[in-house]
Amino acid sequence: MCLRSVAVPITRATPEKDLRIRKAPPHEQWEDPILNLHAILPRSKANGPGDRMVIWFQGCSLGCPGCFNPKTHSPKHRLLVPVERLLRRIHEECTDLDGITISGGEPLEQAPALLKLLRMVAEQTELSVILFSGYTLQEIQATENGPEILCLIDVLISGRFLSELRHPRGLLGSANQEVHYLSERYSPRDLEKTEPAEIRFDADGRISVSGIDPPQFGNSPFADYGAHFSGQDEITQE
Repeated sequence: MCLRSVAVPITRATPEKDLRIRKAPPHEQWEDPILNLHAILPRSKANGPGDRMVIWFQGCSLGCPGCFNPKTHSPKHRLLVPVERLLRRIHEECTDLDGITISGGEPLEQAPALLKLLRMVAEQTELSVILFSGYTLQEIQATENGPEILCLIDVLISGRFLSELRHPRGLLGSANQEVHYLSERYSPRDLEKTEPAEIRFDADGRISVSGIDPPQFGNSPFADYGAHFSGQDEITQE
């Protein structure tokens, strides 16, 4: 087991549902794993320390009420991306990136493809990795790929989002969630300095809104974007 520091709970814990991480869809069992992604944001300062690429996975069976990203829950295919092609995209950006942040959706429900991506990032780059999961540390440890996944990331944000305990701070959405520092790369102070939200305007006119506590747009055209929205990236399956 690679845990090198203890979890840092923000406040009182709330019992989690006893749910098993569901098996990956058939496309993730291919020899060359395919990721089903919701969106990619090439650069962000509101999803962890420094400049980070953010990768949102598509599909989540937990379906937490009040989730920031309800459009990521459906397991239907959205952006099917071979792991090696995504890695090439990361290489293109990594010269001045501090790391990648993986969110969702639920990344652990695509564990085989996620594991391959993390192995290749660790082998070929020096980027840090922050992973958001609705599952608890104990649930992840109990899965086939969970222990190795934990060895390949620097920070895990774990636990269901509970709207009645909503308390955005650092990278946490609700007070029951926990931060696990799995390497010596970051400290609580680093996460606390992360910007709570950002709005980015791309050169091609696209707008992206992300962060743990983004502005609310009410009935504006941005209302459907969700707290961690990014316009669909151009990367597609070859």
